[in-house]
Amino acid sequence: MPDNGPITTTMDRPQPRKASDSLVIMTELVLPNDTNLHGNLMGGRLMYWMDIAAGLSAGRHCQSAAVTASVDNISFQAPIRLGNAVHIEARVTRAFTTSMEIHIRVWGEVMADQARYRSNEAYYTFVALDAEGRPRPVAEVLPETPEEQRLYDGALRRRQLRLILSGKMKPTDAKEIRALFVKD
Repeated sequence: MPDNGPITTTMDRPQPRKASDSLVIMTELVLPNDTNLHGNLMGGRLMYWMDIAAGLSAGRHCQSAAVTASVDNISFQAPIRLGNAVHIEARVTRAFTTSMEIHIRVWGEVMADQARYRSNEAYYTFVALDAEGRPRPVAEVLPETPEEQRLYDGALRRRQLRLILSGKMKPTDAKEIRALFVKD
């Protein structure tokens, strides 16, 4: 693979966009091919659907191609059974220079009585790409609701934790969460 050198951003950052502009809601039906031996939706299939929803949300926000950079904090709270519906909600919580954090919530729905229950939650990071496949600047996110503001405010701490865990940032450089790693 050729080295394209350092990431450069030659164009200006696009105008800020509302978090609600990136909202994607997907619904899938759990079929026999989607389940494990216990009749539950396989985690890998759900993660595949979540990645699609996150990619659509990122693409809406950056108005270009975007690729998965990381997936973290997938928590499986309740299984989704064969014959149930899966509802996946994805939206961009915050944008950095070329990357975006996408928050995903998943609900199962028992079709017989339309009872919904919370199943999963996760954070994905996507990077916007230009026509040559290089990272490109993305618009800032404008949170409008208290929930969007809460997610926006926590995104920097989550990002710093991801960077520390991946070895891309030293704990001493993480101003938002430094106290978790370093005693002053």
